[in-house]
Amino acid sequence: MSTSITCTSLYFTWPDGTPVFEGLDVSFGPGRTGLVGINGSGKSTLLKLVAGELAPADGAVRVAGEVGYLPQNVTLDTGLKVDEALGIAAQRAALHAIEAGDVAEEHFETVGDDWDVEERAVATLGELGLGHVELDRTIGEVSGGESVLLRLAALMLRRPDALLLDEPTNNLDLYARRRLYAAVASWPGVMVVVSHDRELLELVDQIADLRAGEVTWYGGNFSAYEETLATEQEAAERMVRVAEADLKKQKRELVDAQVKLARRKRYAQKMYDTKREPRAVMKLRSRAAQVSAGKHRIMHEEKLTEAKERLDEAVEAVRDDDEIRVDLPYTAVPPGRTVLTMLDLKVAYGARVTGGLDLRGPERIALIGRNGAGKTTLLRTVAGELEPVSGEVEAHVPLRFLPQRLDVLDGELSVAENVARFAPGATNNRVRARLARFLFRGARADQKAATLSGGERFRAALAALMLAEPAPQLLMLDEPTNNLDMASVRQLTTALESYEGALIVASHDLPFLESIGITRWLMMEEGELKEITPETVGYPV
Repeated sequence: MSTSITCTSLYFTWPDGTPVFEGLDVSFGPGRTGLVGINGSGKSTLLKLVAGELAPADGAVRVAGEVGYLPQNVTLDTGLKVDEALGIAAQRAALHAIEAGDVAEEHFETVGDDWDVEERAVATLGELGLGHVELDRTIGEVSGGESVLLRLAALMLRRPDALLLDEPTNNLDLYARRRLYAAVASWPGVMVVVSHDRELLELVDQIADLRAGEVTWYGGNFSAYEETLATEQEAAERMVRVAEADLKKQKRELVDAQVKLARRKRYAQKMYDTKREPRAVMKLRSRAAQVSAGKHRIMHEEKLTEAKERLDEAVEAVRDDDEIRVDLPYTAVPPGRTVLTMLDLKVAYGARVTGGLDLRGPERIALIGRNGAGKTTLLRTVAGELEPVSGEVEAHVPLRFLPQRLDVLDGELSVAENVARFAPGATNNRVRARLARFLFRGARADQKAATLSGGERFRAALAALMLAEPAPQLLMLDEPTNNLDMASVRQLTTALESYEGALIVASHDLPFLESIGITRWLMMEEGELKEITPETVGYPV
């Protein structure tokens, strides 16, 4: 078959009645497809429907062959052994039993034709940079990023016909990302990948843009998509200008027609009053004038309606990706003021800050390093969530910490109620006015946090922290671009550009870090925090 995945007349609605798809038709064929769209457009939902994790309310999903699915949030039982996580434990046990002389029939049935499964598993782990992970090791001993790569290795060993990846680079450091890029570039079958990672999207063959429940296709990688989209948007904006001019013209012509008809009516009335023509002739002329006036009015009103419709269509074609607006004067930190002090600090799991390290004024610090190096532990210690093992850490200004898990939100409360928890002194109107700047307007502020998409949830959590009282003069973010689409990353960048306090951001997303004006780069390497230059940011892989 030329197409491996086909969705026909797909309908899906969330339990609260919110529609996601209403008759979606889409097909994914051979090659690598990047599925993009704003947060909440249904990208992850579509992958779950194809993978069978969700059932459509109506319509059909047809797959030619086996599908492998890597979800956005990978959770593995920490008590499992690596070979169990890879799905090859039974085959390994059967192979070892046969090698030991046990020729029971069930062992041969278990192995089937996969006699080299162990060698393939070791080779696949090596390709993904997990050559040091032994098959008999337990999952609890590997980092979060390694868990993602292990799940991907398990999928690759199954050799599915189609592979679905949902934000696969989340929680991966630069080393792991490059391994994943290599695996994606060499994938021979059908692949659909949802991601905000530009480098990953540069590897795809085509882009599927999911917007308003429909998919628009663009050939080439993400750069080609952006170029084509920019051209389309320029044309759409020109069409808006043309449609606006046409609408003004039709309004003028309608007014002119009404003026002319009014003059004719006054003239006919004058002729009637002065009785310059026979009464029968005047009545006939009056009826003809009324019919003519009605036709002219209807014609011009129809033209005006058509012009309005053309303008609405033109405006709809122009994308409106709103920007978050932040105006928080109380977050400003004067240059030179000490914001944070760390002295001979040692935190849990062995990470340390040797000597002293100060953060002064509105500095912007990037905190980078391999997965498991201790970045999150350090941020949690600074935030007061963990006690230091030894040494001192002191924040001299109000601070807020936004963790990867976004667990600052109560899922049972609305967005507005969550923000009110952090600003108990603010009136309801004040909370809602502030939330509008974070793009939660009207009924959207009343949505429960549990129903939000990943990007919306992040935006709500960011709003809760930045609108908190007292206003945070030190903001710490842990992998903030995870689960964000391109538009949301731009919104976050804009928000941080207008934030006037000090900033510490732990991230593996170098393009994002460079876009927010980082002033100092700190690397957690071999358990020790070191200051580095921007030129050495691309740490060894």
